Amino acid sequence: MKFPTRLDPIRSALAHRDFRLFSAGNVASHVGTWVQRMSVGWLAWELTHSGTWLGIIAFADLFPTVLLAPITGAVADRVDRLRAVKTIQALNLVQAVLLAGFTLTGAITIEILLVLVAAGGSVLAFGQPVRLAIVPSLVPRRDLSAAIGINSLIFNGARFVGPMVAGFLIVRYGIGWAFAFNAASFVVFLAVLSRVRLEHGESRRAARAIRSMPGEIAEGYAYAARHKGIGPMLAILTIVALCGRPVLELLPGFADAVFGRGAEGLAWLTSAAGLGAMLGGLWLAQRGAVAGLTATTVAGIALLGAVLIGFAATDAFWLALPCLAVAGFALIVVGVGEQTLLQNAVDPGLRGRVMSLYGMINRGAPAIGALIMGSLSSWIGLQWPVIGGAAICLLVWLWGRTRRAAMTSALETDEPARAAG
Repeated sequence: MKFPTRLDPIRSALAHRDFRLFSAGNVASHVGTWVQRMSVGWLAWELTHSGTWLGIIAFADLFPTVLLAPITGAVADRVDRLRAVKTIQALNLVQAVLLAGFTLTGAITIEILLVLVAAGGSVLAFGQPVRLAIVPSLVPRRDLSAAIGINSLIFNGARFVGPMVAGFLIVRYGIGWAFAFNAASFVVFLAVLSRVRLEHGESRRAARAIRSMPGEIAEGYAYAARHKGIGPMLAILTIVALCGRPVLELLPGFADAVFGRGAEGLAWLTSAAGLGAMLGGLWLAQRGAVAGLTATTVAGIALLGAVLIGFAATDAFWLALPCLAVAGFALIVVGVGEQTLLQNAVDPGLRGRVMSLYGMINRGAPAIGALIMGSLSSWIGLQWPVIGGAAICLLVWLWGRTRRAAMTSALETDEPARAAG
């Protein structure tokens, strides 16, 4: 007789060939992405030594998702998602090559960096809802929660490994070669995607007139707002992403101005957050089911607020590292917990539009938060804005506790709520 183990949900999801291939490609792609993210932040700091510019660069990377999300969500519900993912990765490859070229030739300026980061953010705005919406087409519904957890584990494992690779490449060879490494990672992912097939969902969508798109966008927004679980969860995500998540965009400034550790210190800080996030993704993946996930997600907000106060209140580097690791864990519990609950409860026909809202908030709110906190840091330092954001997260946790029962009933369901009409 075979007894179930805590890793059985992970094994079950990875038993599906196409999800396994997609995950393998994601490993290479996400490691490259985190190498580039850390390198962009450090390059911006080297070029300007300005917390304000760190906020502007983060804003340029993240905010295009807010501007384009209404369109990208509707597109994700219309297109062949596998083909769309391939196209997005090819465009990411072009951006990485341009970054490497400008940097290696010494032609890079903060203005050129700003343009290229904004271009990459715009491409990602289209790619994120498609990449999120494709997962249910790679596994059956029973394995969806574990698959989302594995996706998070890969992304955050890369957040742990990527900065180490970036730190080595920057110190040993220079920032340009870190961007070249990212370009190579996209080549690997594209090769893997050529072997993936969608078996658990339709890859082709029925043709619809372009003029119907505004109505489709409004339908998705109205559905999310009316839903007793999705609407409140998106509201919670907005405040947490605005007030808690921006600390990651400000780490180059913390590494240099607060802890005096330079690029090596930035690698340690980013890897600490990545290690905590990776452990959070592993913990969520082995849970398997969505039962109890609403309460866990709400509790994660309290943990996040508490440890961010600890991180920002100290100038002791080796005390800051464990605080940041726990913050990374909490951010994943909140962010991926919400994503899993949304994917579980959403009408499949509206999945792309609702997940574009999730992506818009998950990327756009940190952009605004980083811009505000970066600007404030010029007046009151980097630490106080982070402490203030953490305090707001604790207030959101108190509000979330009052709505927890209603959200649990609406989100931890065996049958998604269908759109009217």
